[in-house]
Amino acid sequence: MDSTILAPDHPRWPARLTVRLAPKAPRELFALGNPALLAEPLTALFCSTHCPGEAILRAYDQAAHWRDTGRAVIGGFHSPMEQECLRILLRGPQPVVICPARGLPARLDPVLCAPLAAGRLLVLTAFPATVRRATATLAARRNLLVAALASEVWIAHLTPGGRMARLAACVAAWTGPTEAALTCPPPFLTPSSPTGSASPLPDARP
Repeated sequence: MDSTILAPDHPRWPARLTVRLAPKAPRELFALGNPALLAEPLTALFCSTHCPGEAILRAYDQAAHWRDTGRAVIGGFHSPMEQECLRILLRGPQPVVICPARGLPARLDPVLCAPLAAGRLLVLTAFPATVRRATATLAARRNLLVAALASEVWIAHLTPGGRMARLAACVAAWTGPTEAALTCPPPFLTPSSPTGSASPLPDARP
């Protein structure tokens, strides 16, 4: 399947991306699969590499719940926890959007071929094919992109002052103050309406 380049004037360009990240929104997106999935209500999944055991189990249970209820999920699916959540999600019929912190893969993992052919999978990135290796900086930009595309954000575990806490603060800036959610967080943070972004934000552009 050929890839597609989405620019802001493309009919499948997600408007909330421009609203939430402007002027730091990516200038184009590279898509493999079904770009119509960007119009779905997407839940963003974030599971950092270092999480307590209870957070790991909660993430797996939540992924199974989304699979069973047909919820569309978006994420980087890079950490071991996220990869296991992806395996759980791919066993169901619901849409999945995968956002790597690099360019589109030259070869697709065989496990992704069937959902891609069925139109329920999208691989999406803001980075061109020349970017072949993920870095911490690219991962931070990718995470911001994932959160901005989502109608709700689910974070398995927050460490005060950590990267996920900073990302959660960006999400809170789109919806108003959620100090209680950041200091004693439930898993869900819900950006229900794109109200703009606070400064400073990480730059989501390559």
